[in-house]
Amino acid sequence: DEEFYLVKWRGYPSSANTWEPRRNLRCRGLLQQLHADLARAPGGPVRPGPRGLPARAVSYLAQKAEQRRALRRWERHLNRTRSHRGRIAVENEVDLHGPPRDFVYVNEYKVGAGVALTPVAAGCECRDCLAEATLAGGCCPGASRNRFAYNEAGQVRIRAGLPIYECNSRCRCGAECPNRVVQRGIRYDLCIFRTGDGRGWGVRTLQRIRKNSFVMEYVGEVSVTGDVYTVDAAHYGNISHFVNHSVSAVTWLRWAYLPTGGDLCDPNLQVYNVFIENLDQRLPRIALFATRPIRAGEELTFDYNMHVDPVDAESTRMDSNFGLVGGSLGGSPRARGRIECKCGAASCRKYLF
Repeated sequence: DEEFYLVKWRGYPSSANTWEPRRNLRCRGLLQQLHADLARAPGGPVRPGPRGLPARAVSYLAQKAEQRRALRRWERHLNRTRSHRGRIAVENEVDLHGPPRDFVYVNEYKVGAGVALTPVAAGCECRDCLAEATLAGGCCPGASRNRFAYNEAGQVRIRAGLPIYECNSRCRCGAECPNRVVQRGIRYDLCIFRTGDGRGWGVRTLQRIRKNSFVMEYVGEVSVTGDVYTVDAAHYGNISHFVNHSVSAVTWLRWAYLPTGGDLCDPNLQVYNVFIENLDQRLPRIALFATRPIRAGEELTFDYNMHVDPVDAESTRMDSNFGLVGGSLGGSPRARGRIECKCGAASCRKYLF
């Protein structure tokens, strides 16, 4: 029997809908999407019968259509709001969740009440920052007694745990300086997607990412208690808000309880502390770099516990001051319930804490 489809024509009211045989339709993508939705319908896959679709399937398709419209509106909003080159795509082919509520996309730290940033007082006079970085005290890293962090391709070449000092607004060099990487923003096209294994939203790259390349910055609302700063991305943040966790071998956060022994998860992003316009050692910018080559379509993950090299006491101290994704958990670690890990890595320990 020939299949017929009730078609809503763009630009016309529903009263103008018509039944059309499949041979008249030239919308292969929409038909594939329709049948994929029917295969994932709540209560089990649905196949059209002589009397059309059951009521539950019709209701589900209507909800799915409204969800896609909402996600497209959100995607357009994100791309109007972003200040970086990399585009943002949004998709959910898993459930009916729409755009998150009470979340505001920001491109940099949102400074809360009582937070006073320390502006940079001087910049370098380099004509060629990469060449002059080898000189004693050369460029901004040398002035702070640190190594130049990048190679000619903008890939990080220092070990995790060492701070990165980029050129700033007072420097003589221009926007194309090789020591301006994080401040140029995200350059890869990324996709916020709904995971199918209960981990909520995630982020995957739509382009191949080379090892040691800058991928994104972790931003949020900055608050201060005493001399401890917290970066909270629960309500204000960028695309890093949606990146899922992966836990490393060593954690230096005071609130984290990690059982000894066992296998470990496998993040493909590594945290570095970066200083540009603000040199307050308690509040670096948090940059995420690729730990290995990342294929197009691969999900991005980083260590919420922000592992740094244990010999770098200063970075260890700074990292312990950050509460990621809503702040410190607080309380006794043994009194808290264990949180299941669903990262999917072969070496996963199965629990975050």
